[in-house]
Amino acid sequence: MSDETENTVLEAIDIIEIMKMIPHRYPLLLVDRVKDINPGESATGIKNVTMNEPQFQGHFPNRPIMPGVMIVEAMAQTAGVLVIKSLDAANAGKHVLFMSIDNARFRAPVTPGDVMHIKVSKKQQRGPVWKFTGIVEVEGKKVAEADFAAMITD
Repeated sequence: MSDETENTVLEAIDIIEIMKMIPHRYPLLLVDRVKDINPGESATGIKNVTMNEPQFQGHFPNRPIMPGVMIVEAMAQTAGVLVIKSLDAANAGKHVLFMSIDNARFRAPVTPGDVMHIKVSKKQQRGPVWKFTGIVEVEGKKVAEADFAAMITD
């Protein structure tokens, strides 16, 4: 990371740019926008939860609730965008792979119509391994949190 990007908050990234940065596609692309990007430090992903998503056919038919694993995956995707945005040109084309999840807690259900604000912050970086903490909020209320790690690969 260059000195120019430190403590600089970048413009929001839309879905087209996100798809250029991470390989996920429907139905597993779980971040619609990333904003408040502070390279090497933090970012906020936005996920608009809608009833037409396939997981709601079975989770659950009479009470649609966003699966916790998909909420954590949205945290990981937001962190992936942060990592890619933080890398210098010499690391272009790298991928970010999810490694571990710790201390995941789900505090309230996420349902269609909710807008998830996925706040991820880097806790540590050693070589290609980055560790994060993530908090997901809906209407300012914490609905989920987790610590997780990812690795940069070719």
